[in-house]
Amino acid sequence: MRAYLYNGAGGPEVLDLTEVPDPVPGAGEVLIEVAGVGLNRADVMQRIGVYPPPKGVTNIPGLEVSGVVAAVGEGSDAWVQELKGKQVVALLAGGAYAEKVSVDARHVLPVPAGVDLVDAAGLIEVAATVHSNLRGEAKVAPRETVLVHGGTGGIGTFALQYLSALGATALTTVGNAEKAQLAEQLGAAHAINYREEDLVSRVKELTDGRGVDVIFDVVGAKYLQANLKSLAPDGRLVIIGLMGGRKAEADLGLMLAKRLRIIATTLRSRGADAKAEIVRGVGEEIWPLIENGQISIQTNKVFGFDEARAAQEYFDSGEHTGKVLLRL
Repeated sequence: MRAYLYNGAGGPEVLDLTEVPDPVPGAGEVLIEVAGVGLNRADVMQRIGVYPPPKGVTNIPGLEVSGVVAAVGEGSDAWVQELKGKQVVALLAGGAYAEKVSVDARHVLPVPAGVDLVDAAGLIEVAATVHSNLRGEAKVAPRETVLVHGGTGGIGTFALQYLSALGATALTTVGNAEKAQLAEQLGAAHAINYREEDLVSRVKELTDGRGVDVIFDVVGAKYLQANLKSLAPDGRLVIIGLMGGRKAEADLGLMLAKRLRIIATTLRSRGADAKAEIVRGVGEEIWPLIENGQISIQTNKVFGFDEARAAQEYFDSGEHTGKVLLRL
């Protein structure tokens, strides 16, 4: 089959399309003929050499696909056998940039009703990330206020809609007026232009001086001080990305005084059982919200499989909102 590998570390030019052996599913696994691939920040971080795949995982990049189950591993249980021929999405630790993938059947969900098969490729990684962190880690409750950094990216556009469905109040950061308008359409109560407004003072203004209960952060070190100052008492800072660096100083006195918590998590390196539990939760709690229209699909642009370099160049530009996909 055809698949992409990174020929060294660098820009999108290091993506090489090559021939590799077809994966063979083991017991409890399914083989998926890929229809769509979702691009994620992790793909870029792996490409530049700072986020290698976990030990034992293929070097083929990509964390999520949609497609049709073509085969089932020998010795699989009956419920796994029943997946053959079904349209599904799958959460991966790697291997998505390929014509076929083999994956633990517990990390697979049916395509939500009414969703196009290729569009579905951009769902499972963001849904699992948002649900496992906002509900699983931060325990966001209705009527709490949550600040989402990067509200018009793949994670952000999903998180804003999910928070609205939960009955929470969402604030977000954006880079321009056009993105602010989109964020507010997706459920943000207010969009803060990080290029023009001071984050801490604007958050205090919007919350009557109290601060926010939860911050969902993909930036990391660059925003750490401002994030801690923007949290309300008993606030939780959930860090899932390091776009703004990995090292910064924290004011422990401020954290003690306000009883703050910093939670840092990744999804990719979790064990198979933990991922299975997350995927199960997504199927039970998130899929109904998609099927009833409370969360809409935010596909920004679809590239052909042969255009993976162009797709990553576009992703790197920061111009996109929502998800960028590859179509096979």
